[in-house]
Amino acid sequence: MKIWVDADACPVVIKEILFKAAQRTKTNMTLVANHAIKIPSSNVINFMQVSHGFDVADNEIVARLSNGDLVITSDIPLADEAIEKGATCLSPRGELYTKANIKSRLNMRDFMDTLRSSGVDTGGPPALSQSDRMAFANQLDKILTQHTQQS
Repeated sequence: MKIWVDADACPVVIKEILFKAAQRTKTNMTLVANHAIKIPSSNVINFMQVSHGFDVADNEIVARLSNGDLVITSDIPLADEAIEKGATCLSPRGELYTKANIKSRLNMRDFMDTLRSSGVDTGGPPALSQSDRMAFANQLDKILTQHTQQS
């Protein structure tokens, strides 16, 4: 299993959790973004900078991931494509996207996008809370533990 991080919008505190987990479990991780991101010196943590443009980082992740990889993203269409390729997807808030829930999440995202484009102010997501960070860390640990036990 390899971890792929949609790093453009990934909160710094979540990246820090990921850095520690990748190091601790010796799991290869690649952060993909269209701007430079500082990463710790590590033989398991890599950074891939892609060109600017709509969905360039997402497309790169989908092209490179393998069945069984883990994708960290809050991008619902990316999660949908990654799940189709056999990946596990986790949001920075600790929500596990699955075949059972991704289509309804995609429908809700499209609905909210339609509201916004018609001029309705839907607001943004709330700030990342301590409970969100804990939910993410707990889900990540569960996924990495399951992978380690299967290896």
